[in-house]
Amino acid sequence: MKRFSTLFLIAALTVVAAGCGSGNNDNGGSAASPSAESPAASPSASGASESPAAEKKDVSIKIFNFKVEIADAFNQLAEEYEKETGVKVEVETHGGGEDYNALLKAEIASGSEPEIFNAEGFAALEPYYDRATDLTNEPWAKDVIPAAAGPATVDGKLLGMPMNIEGYGIIYNKELFNKAGITELPKTLTQLTDVVKKLEAAGITPFSTTNEWWSIGHHTINVALAEQADPVKFIEDTKTGASTIKGNEVFGKWLNYVDLVFNHSQKDKLTTDYATQVANFASGKTAMIQQGNWIQGDIDKVAKLDLGLLPIPIDDGGNSRIYTGPANFWIVNSKSKHPEEAKAFLNWLVSSETGKKYLTKEFKFIPALATIPATTEDIGQLGAAVSEQAKTAGGWHWGRYPDGVIQGWGAAMQEYQGGQIDKDKLLEKLDQAIQDIVKK
Repeated sequence: MKRFSTLFLIAALTVVAAGCGSGNNDNGGSAASPSAESPAASPSASGASESPAAEKKDVSIKIFNFKVEIADAFNQLAEEYEKETGVKVEVETHGGGEDYNALLKAEIASGSEPEIFNAEGFAALEPYYDRATDLTNEPWAKDVIPAAAGPATVDGKLLGMPMNIEGYGIIYNKELFNKAGITELPKTLTQLTDVVKKLEAAGITPFSTTNEWWSIGHHTINVALAEQADPVKFIEDTKTGASTIKGNEVFGKWLNYVDLVFNHSQKDKLTTDYATQVANFASGKTAMIQQGNWIQGDIDKVAKLDLGLLPIPIDDGGNSRIYTGPANFWIVNSKSKHPEEAKAFLNWLVSSETGKKYLTKEFKFIPALATIPATTEDIGQLGAAVSEQAKTAGGWHWGRYPDGVIQGWGAAMQEYQGGQIDKDKLLEKLDQAIQDIVKK
């Protein structure tokens, strides 16, 4: 069985990080390398975490979880943690079609402060600076891949544990490709168009897509951001108005890819949610889906497919890539009742055999810590494919915009997908969504 150590990803993702720049508040740097004998680690983070029959404690921590794909396994993990430590963990999961950030802010406003919540890095983390505990001196911090730490590093302080490394592109069903007589994998937009024609000629729907704002919003739009000559400069210039999306050459090319997907997907795409999108692909109704390695577990629940991962082409230049980054961060809430127990849980998650097993075998995560190895069997075909293509991958940039921009983008993409606006109006609305938030 092929073994993928996350040490392989250090150099690869450092290349990606070089294209990410430093972002706001110097949060593009890497985490410090603290001593393993951290005074911040609580006693329950070490010896007691491995006890299979720990005495129950009158302590409960709440985790506000973003990852819908791991919800069931996460609840099982919480039970394992209570068995080993005596500390009860309550997991509340919100994501997919829900606006996680809005729900989290409502939760906090109501006076309910979860011990751990998720946040993206860069600008998306700024609203939580007053709550994010400095984790720089935690025992695991020295092992985080620097590029994975960057988006949550502010003024030299690591404000979150990276959840994992993820990558997305065009996932394809090898059996359906073979059925359509596709023997050469596409590297250009013209070649991808030819693949679409062959699939349709064989009676196979090419793409499974969705109307979810976040999927057709930040994931799809990020492709055009990442392919700018200098993504960080372009993003900052769009905030000031020095550059615009409308009239940008890369975005003009990118629309051709968007049209190919929208025009050659399932008939009910305007009413297809994320779960149905994945289910359609998993059941063999479509040959391709623009998603990431996070859908491996959901696919496996339906069928054992032979899968591959294609880079996304927006032109015929042959420079197509997948896009990788830290999926999210675990933030320890300093204003919660038990922040020390929250830190203990995170340390257990990445140091105990139980925690590491769940991260790789159950969650199918590509670990963001260099000390956690994983096999293809652990993380699945898609995780392995992301690892193999990470060296040439593009970065994740949507988090460089403040909250609200991406939602505006998603709404504009929904209108375009439904034929309510044309290309020019779409690009105008993408620019306007930035200014509506930045100028507040």
